[in-house]
Amino acid sequence: MTHAMNKTAPGLKTEHEHILILDFGSQVTQLIARRLRESGVYCEIWPFNQADEGRIRHFAPRGIILSGGPMSVTKQGSPRAPEVVFDLGVPVLGICYGQQTMVQQLGGLVEGSDHQEFGRAFVNVQKHCKIFDGMWNEGAREQVWMSHGDRVTKLPSGFEVVGISDGAPFAAIADDARRLYGVQFHPEVVHTPHGAQLLKNFTHMVCGCSGDWTMAAFRAEAISKIRNQVGDGKVICGLSGGVDSSVTAVLLHEAIGNQLTCIYVDTGLMRAGESEQVVSLFRDHYNIPLIHEEAGEKFLQGLEGIADPEIKRKLIGGLFIDVFDNCARRVSSDGVPAKFLAQGTLYPDVIESVSFTGGPSVTIKSHHNVGGLPEDMELSLVEPLRELFKDEVRALGRELGMPEDFIRRHPFPGPGLAIRIPGEITGEKLEILRKADTVYLEEIRNAGLYDAIWQAFAVLLPVKTVGVMGDDRTYDYVCALRAVTSTDGMTADYYPFDHEFLGRVSTRIINEVRGINRVVYDVTSKPPGTIEWE
Repeated sequence: MTHAMNKTAPGLKTEHEHILILDFGSQVTQLIARRLRESGVYCEIWPFNQADEGRIRHFAPRGIILSGGPMSVTKQGSPRAPEVVFDLGVPVLGICYGQQTMVQQLGGLVEGSDHQEFGRAFVNVQKHCKIFDGMWNEGAREQVWMSHGDRVTKLPSGFEVVGISDGAPFAAIADDARRLYGVQFHPEVVHTPHGAQLLKNFTHMVCGCSGDWTMAAFRAEAISKIRNQVGDGKVICGLSGGVDSSVTAVLLHEAIGNQLTCIYVDTGLMRAGESEQVVSLFRDHYNIPLIHEEAGEKFLQGLEGIADPEIKRKLIGGLFIDVFDNCARRVSSDGVPAKFLAQGTLYPDVIESVSFTGGPSVTIKSHHNVGGLPEDMELSLVEPLRELFKDEVRALGRELGMPEDFIRRHPFPGPGLAIRIPGEITGEKLEILRKADTVYLEEIRNAGLYDAIWQAFAVLLPVKTVGVMGDDRTYDYVCALRAVTSTDGMTADYYPFDHEFLGRVSTRIINEVRGINRVVYDVTSKPPGTIEWE
């Protein structure tokens, strides 16, 4: 995988009815897309400043949604929607900042307010409009979620007020004739109970979408696109054992058969039994050509003496690329080199990489995915999941008939257990952590809680404490337990285990795992913490 240039396949263009979401920087813009996808409507998120007239007209959306954002419409130089949005004649829904810029651009007025609204609020429904059909009736008082300082104070011609709140005299506005709507609240968040239905009314009743975005349709289209892109070329796919790479591999195998070779680099940093499961599923069950490279000793030697988490990540990434590169050359040993590299890139990755701020504003830590692609790689990328969110990837896995235990598997970081052992990594620590993690996950499954939790794992802390076992004094490691609930990993809350459960897990770990004499539970949410400890 050396040579000239990393050629990424162009974005896939769907033939489905679709909605365009213009992003003004809201923290919850992705939730708009998720709600639309859940109702069977394909949509894409574009940064507002990367949506020129030609691109929008070529996309030909059935409707456009303007997201919220952190800026103030009243400030000079604040973002605006491209004028073509209002010239196309398609329905437009402005949310929070999106409502305000629509009002300002169409001749209304937005001003700062001394009555800000953040969190739960109530909208009094003043009149009927199409996005309220079958949901909100005139005279009703409905709960919503607000987050604004500015507010609309004068409407453009043609609009009327259809909802008010204590802090927003124009909390919902409508121009049914031109199919233009604005809401000051956020319908995309769960704290607006009828928000998903409001969005569905906009896409289905106003925009005329039928809801034809299904995993069965995506599967057929993705297979066709893979075949068109790859032709008779060879493809290599790196397997991690996680959901994304596993679904990618099965989809590719269905599309191109033995043109695909999977490479599983066993870093020695996996959970107990995980490597055996990966090899069994892909080599034995699916009969996919698979290179299983056992490189645990190489990684353990490379990590010797290293405690800094960023150095650990980069070292693991570099070693991974070296090992993967050597394996990839074997695929080409018959004289016909591989032309493509398959990746399980998801839509949130794509969105972040093209954000109008140039990506995440702060590097909290290197991405969990192992490695990173060399700049001189000549293989073209095949990224069949780049249109999907995580929950859609799981749905596609079910559509492909994959085993449920693989589909429901909790996310696992590319660097593996190395970032769940703060400080130096040793073989002894890895074995201790594997055993503790196995007990923890076993108890979670026994309690029927596995599917209610986004991610759960044990962490072996670089701390030893005094304990007493029988008549003996011990001086052993502390084990921290972590479990969070989330929808996409961007935010997360700790899972509220009862004390009986935690006590049972603690007793088992201390009794069954030699080297641990104390167990603690992490009750930090994200933010301010991250899900992983490193």
